[in-house]
Amino acid sequence: MELILFLAPWIVLGAGVLFVAFSGGPGRARDAYLTRGNRGVRILMPLLYIALAIGVPAVVIAGRGEAQGGTGALAQAGLDANTENGKELFRQNCTSCHTLAAINARGVTGPNLDALGELDRNRVLSAIEIGGTGQKLMPAGLVEGKDAEDLADYVSSVAGR
Repeated sequence: MELILFLAPWIVLGAGVLFVAFSGGPGRARDAYLTRGNRGVRILMPLLYIALAIGVPAVVIAGRGEAQGGTGALAQAGLDANTENGKELFRQNCTSCHTLAAINARGVTGPNLDALGELDRNRVLSAIEIGGTGQKLMPAGLVEGKDAEDLADYVSSVAGR
């Protein structure tokens, strides 16, 4: 269906180019359309344009489905209260540095968490506690205690998916 909707405007455009070409140029095509074209063509063409202008966006919007927050495949994922807290903590503390597709974070200095492969909870918790890999590129103990655990749960559940 999407292929048909993509091709339909191009087919209409091609038909218009052929009409102009076989009429002898733009001026003659306009004359043919306005004077010699039958009434059906004069009504059909505007209706076709209106139908495409309304129909194509409507089908695209209808085909998107519903999203429950986040992006991509994770948009449908429901989060418990602790993981939701971790998500909010990530937004507050980590999005400026790290990239994470689940919340459309585009950090500039830290690693892309989606590209690191499987991130288990302990690996993320360790990175939070020691500051990344311990090279002082990330502040150590940025969040602590239960918040660090919630953040590690969130990142390990969504990174790379």
